[in-house]
Formats: sequence, structure tokens, C-alpha cells
Amino acid sequence: MSSYRVATRYAKALIDSAEQQSKLETVKEDMQGVAKLFKQNSSLQYTLANPIIGPDKKQQIIKALLSGKVDNLVIDFFLLLIRKGRGNVIVDTTNEFLNSYRSQQGIVQATVRSAESLSEEEMNKLRSKLQSETGLIVELTNIVDPSLIAGFVIQVGDIRLNNSIAGKLNRLERHFQQQGV
Repeated sequence: MSSYRVATRYAKALIDSAEQQSKLETVKEDMQGVAKLFKQNSSLQYTLANPIIGPDKKQQIIKALLSGKVDNLVIDFFLLLIRKGRGNVIVDTTNEFLNSYRSQQGIVQATVRSAESLSEEEMNKLRSKLQSETGLIVELTNIVDPSLIAGFVIQVGDIRLNNSIAGKLNRLERHFQQQGV
């Protein structure tokens, strides 16, 4: 079975367990923190996925990093994955849990790249507009990209709206090339 399918099944099981224990929001917040930890620490990802490192050592690492910081359900879940020899899918399972949670709750992630940082007011207006257009709850992230010159690029799922000066210049250049100018 592919690691994606394994991660998806374990993520679904964690969602079900968290719902049964009325801890879904707590577990979601904990998993967001853990996902951030994994993203910032590639050696941790490597260690948990490495088959040469024994399960006892991996369990010690999980306990040392997470005890007292996340709900016991999350710790027990990761320890179960390690006991089952699935340390290699912990990161994927964490990400898949968050994806499944968002899907279940009607949440979509969106990114706005802009030449300068957007103010909180601008972010709120944009979030409101995207929510009214999509009918979903929007988690919006702003990434500053000076190469855009001015304007912004919005990415919601697989839909991209490029309203940047750099994008307009690129489209203009392609138009001229097609016209043979």
C-alpha cells in the first residue's frame, strides 16, 4: 500500500478518535504545531522515517519533544505509528490529518503573494471576498515577494489569479511574441 494511502487511513482514524473523545479542535491545534515542528526540522523527519533507528529511540524522541505540550491522544497516536513500523509516514499523516480536517470543516487554504506585506485590514477584506466567492472558510497567508514589483498573486487550491505588474508584463511580452513583434 502506498505511503499516501497509509497516511490517509491513519489520519482518518485520528480524526474519528478525536471526535469520539470531543478533542477534535485540540488535536487539530496540536497537529498544526507538530506540522510546523516537522517543517522546521528536517533531521527530525529523517530520524522518524529512518528504519535503522529503532522504535524505542523514536518513541523516546516523541515523548521528549511532545510530552506536556500536546494532548496525550496525539502522543499516543505517534507512538502507535512507531510501534506499527510506520514512522516513515508520521509527517505525511500529520499533513493528511490537517488536509482532512480542513476538508471536513469546509476550510480552504489560500496564499496571497504581494510585493509588500499586506495590512491586517487588507488581509481581512481579501479573506472576506474570497469566502464570499468560494462559500468556504479561508485560511489566508501573505507571502512577500518583491519580484512582483506591485500587485498580488492569489492562489486558492489549484486556481491562481495573477494581478501583479510582473504578471502583466509577462502576459504583454507573450502577446507581442505571438504577434511577431
